Amino acid sequence: MSEMIDPTVEAPADPVLPVKSDGKALSKWTLYTRRFMRNKPAVGGIVIFILLVLFAIIAPLIAKYDHIELDFLNLGTPPSAEHWFGTTASGNDTFAQVAIGLQRSLMIAVTVSVGTTIISALVGTAAAYFGGWTEKITLTVIHFMMVIPSFLILSLMSNRSGGDWRVIALIMIFVVGWYFPARVIWTTALSLREREYIHAARYMGVRGMTIVVRHLLPNIGSLLVINFTLGIVGAVMAETGLSFIGFGVKIPDVSLGSLIGSGANTITSAPWLFYFPAAALTLLTVSMALVADGLRDALDPTSAAGGRA
Repeated sequence: MSEMIDPTVEAPADPVLPVKSDGKALSKWTLYTRRFMRNKPAVGGIVIFILLVLFAIIAPLIAKYDHIELDFLNLGTPPSAEHWFGTTASGNDTFAQVAIGLQRSLMIAVTVSVGTTIISALVGTAAAYFGGWTEKITLTVIHFMMVIPSFLILSLMSNRSGGDWRVIALIMIFVVGWYFPARVIWTTALSLREREYIHAARYMGVRGMTIVVRHLLPNIGSLLVINFTLGIVGAVMAETGLSFIGFGVKIPDVSLGSLIGSGANTITSAPWLFYFPAAALTLLTVSMALVADGLRDALDPTSAAGGRA
């Protein structure tokens, strides 16, 4: 089988690329997909995540009550046919609140993860490629930000945002979300800037940022995918922590963190107010952690967990 493989095909993930029945080598993304699908926990994680997304989209449409609508005939009632997840002491439908809370947490997490991945990728690779004062200034800012207690800054700035989830997401992106991934990307890009294709592009007169975008970034794509996935988990946990202590999303809007924070006060008298949003948060974070672990095994050439597709 090995003699059928084109020797010009680069295969960092395996010494020999698998081939199709027609003799053509599999593409690397097909190989990555097969490796990912062999990881059963990762497949389970992506299924759970898709179900959570569908729940966040569909549940508000089929809920009998809006998340801010009050039912004065059912104050603090447990789960029933009328209110599937019970109600709060004010008469809010917990099912609708969990659906909207999950929706808000997902929107914040995805927005923050996309923003931090883009910013950290550009900053880290640019610092590694240009070097000199650009690299020194960038690393100085990154190291300074890593020393500052980011959660304290995030809490103070979020408290002034009025609880708007959009403002909270922007604060998480530009203040505390980008510098640690940028440090990791800078370390990885240092080895890439000395590759032959980078030198060739430089000698041909290609501009610096063009080299960064067209040559450096595509070659750390696997790292960016994993950072994006883990960024969702980190953003969800950060937003949950902020909302739990009262610095995140404010009423009448809700998030999983604010629901867990209010439910913790009534866990003995009305445990459903705590356990339903806590279950949604647990499923979300665990599913994304499983997906990130599966992506790492599928994209890492040295990992034995992915197996040979």
